Amino acid sequence: VQLQAFGGGLVQAGGSLRLSCAASRRTFSRDAVGWFRQAPGKEREFVAAARWSAGSTYYADSVKGRFTISSDNAKNTVYLQMNSLKPEDTAVYYCAVSLRFSGSYSYSAFYDYWGQGTLVTVSS
Repeated sequence: VQLQAFGGGLVQAGGSLRLSCAASRRTFSRDAVGWFRQAPGKEREFVAAARWSAGSTYYADSVKGRFTISSDNAKNTVYLQMNSLKPEDTAVYYCAVSLRFSGSYSYSAFYDYWGQGTLVTVSS
């Protein structure tokens, strides 16, 4: 599976952005998908994940209530709607897909395929 993330950019604090992750084949209706981010000088961290076949979504505490993960299976695309952005949300955001049926969604090792990342910069 090839993934392409896009939609990043520069936004003021309090603003919104929607990231997209397009897959080369049908996957999001069956496989787990996650969003991670990596800020300069920091390790990659979990943001959100979903397994829609199980009706499950997961969010990091730092983004809960502000970010929403969703998908459009007809377009093989998953989205990350980000509202009320804060300067600490500044990072490169990555989407990822896991073909595994069990494991921890918040660990990067759970995922088998990764997109190239898209930069989100939130100014104060």
